[in-house]
Amino acid sequence: MPAVPEALELLHDFLTEAGTLLEDVDQKLVELEQRPHDRALLNDIFRSFHTIKGGAGFLDAAPLVEICHRTETLFDQLRSGARAFSPELLDLILAATEVVKAMFGQMKMRGTPEAADPGLLASLTRAIGESGAVPATSATAAARVPTRVAAESAALPAVNAPDWNALYAAVTGKAPAKALALAVPAKAAPRNAKVTEGRETTLRIDVAQFDKIFNLSGELSLTKNRLASLRNEILAGKRDQDTLRKLDTAVNALNALVADLQNSLMAARMQPVGRVFQRYLRLTRDLGRQLQKDVELHTEGAETGIDKTMLDELYDPLVHLIRNAVDHGVDTAEERAASGKPAKSVIKLSAHQVGDQILIEIADDGRGMRADVIRQKAVEKGLLSAVDAAALDESGALNLIFLPGFSTKTEVSNTSGRGVGMDVVRTNIQRLKGRIELSSVPGQGTRVRIVLPLTLAVLPVLMFRLMSQAYALPLSQVREIIRLGEDRIQLVAGRPQVVLRGDVLPVHALGDLVGGPVGTEAVGAVVECGDRPLVLAVDSFVGQDEVVIKALDGYKPKGVAGATQSADGALVLVLDLKELLDVPHLRAVA
Repeated sequence: MPAVPEALELLHDFLTEAGTLLEDVDQKLVELEQRPHDRALLNDIFRSFHTIKGGAGFLDAAPLVEICHRTETLFDQLRSGARAFSPELLDLILAATEVVKAMFGQMKMRGTPEAADPGLLASLTRAIGESGAVPATSATAAARVPTRVAAESAALPAVNAPDWNALYAAVTGKAPAKALALAVPAKAAPRNAKVTEGRETTLRIDVAQFDKIFNLSGELSLTKNRLASLRNEILAGKRDQDTLRKLDTAVNALNALVADLQNSLMAARMQPVGRVFQRYLRLTRDLGRQLQKDVELHTEGAETGIDKTMLDELYDPLVHLIRNAVDHGVDTAEERAASGKPAKSVIKLSAHQVGDQILIEIADDGRGMRADVIRQKAVEKGLLSAVDAAALDESGALNLIFLPGFSTKTEVSNTSGRGVGMDVVRTNIQRLKGRIELSSVPGQGTRVRIVLPLTLAVLPVLMFRLMSQAYALPLSQVREIIRLGEDRIQLVAGRPQVVLRGDVLPVHALGDLVGGPVGTEAVGAVVECGDRPLVLAVDSFVGQDEVVIKALDGYKPKGVAGATQSADGALVLVLDLKELLDVPHLRAVA
């Protein structure tokens, strides 16, 4: 048995590689249902499971070896033609892969997985030994094990879970400070792994990309030395034109290198969105069968790159939107037949890059949403008054589904009806500095559009001032800059408004919003807040910049997303405009 750091690193590497393989298997299993005679697809699935089983055997994870072995045998029978493919068989295989996934989580926390449910193992064994239909899984079913399978199962290694605490004591001569799971003291942590709140995330970087970053860091070191040498010369009194020219050249070189390094690091953080998209193929398939709906997920733009951090945070919101599309959006077979639609419903999940933004869309061809029904449900649940509901246009009415507690379901099910979800989706998207938009045509379907910045690592912003304090807004929210004056601002119902190319826009003074002193507020930024533009009045504009936003630890003023520094070292507060405004009607329709 290897020493603790090496053993834990082996476990970490296995879970990383096996987890990727299993995600790939899930995607290919859904494809297999559409192409059951695709021998190459079956061979790929078989090899992946064989690899997982081999790694599990090396780590003495007998329960994982056992279920992988039985599932692998089923794949072998399918690819050899010994048994026929069926949706029921796929249900059983997918149940097995779900257990394998759960075992990975157990190994991550404890080092060894629990034994699989005996009923599932029995069903797998019967499926291996029988050529007929696969029986339903039963926890009390007796296993009928063929002689060959029984002999191979008996040869499987017994459970021999590594005792990380004992190993640590044996290697270091002392007990660990706390019980060891996957994590170890920082000096022995697996390479390139970051453990945060029990979740381990790994960023894979192409070797060529890493070499580029490494070379740039070397060039930065040389330029730093050159600047240090020039500094010493200038301090010694050498300030002739040639020396100043060399200083200017070195500073320009430094600026270029920093920009190249920043771009290379951003590129290294970018991961293809298809890595997340492929997980939803099985989700759509399983939920469709559960709800007895014939539905298929089509994906586009899987190669689109997105920041790794954002990609991880997008998983749960997209899960909810896909589930909503299958449960609420997709109509039943009877409804589709009555309206002349194809029997199979299609949900499209796509991603595209437009400028410095990522657009993700989830569209279904189902029953669509009716604004009048949403208004009525919101009033029935007491989320807003009938008068306020009637005043909303169609877009505003559709956006009521983002209110906490809103649901059109009359009964609670495992899938929906609790009124929890869409408000959380919107909150998570806003946390990523993005926005979510809805459009729907009754009888034809619904489209959800998510607009996100390309990365959270570096954010283009517009900087401005109120009195002596500098503020910033994400540049993606700013439409244009206008001058304000008493002749341009009009009072409507006592509130300042500006007419801009025929549109009446409300004016909000930044001083009023932040509770600070009122300045001249002679200029305004026309900004997007939800689907309604408004004018933010400030004293002056500093200009555009690209900044790295830092969170404010321990204290977060309302309406402040974080802070950064200007070129002169001054503190700049980055505003969260939606939170800053905190107007009920804006929250309801944003």
